[in-house]
Amino acid sequence: MKTDTEIKLQGMEALIQSLGEVEAERFISLMGREPFDYTRWQRTLWALKTVDELSQQAMQTRMKSRVNTTPTGI
Repeated sequence: MKTDTEIKLQGMEALIQSLGEVEAERFISLMGREPFDYTRWQRTLWALKTVDELSQQAMQTRMKSRVNTTPTGI
């Protein structure tokens, strides 16, 4: 299990990689300005996906992460 600090660092790295430094900082600023109900967001996040679609997407993501973290030469 990762520590809170590790999760924050990894999250920032992902934002910067995806958005760039300026847009990542802007995203953080936008999230801090308005109230955000994570529970409500989660209830609607996957409303249009079936359980099978979510399962397939999760399996594909897991396989990609295994490929990206497997050391070369093994």
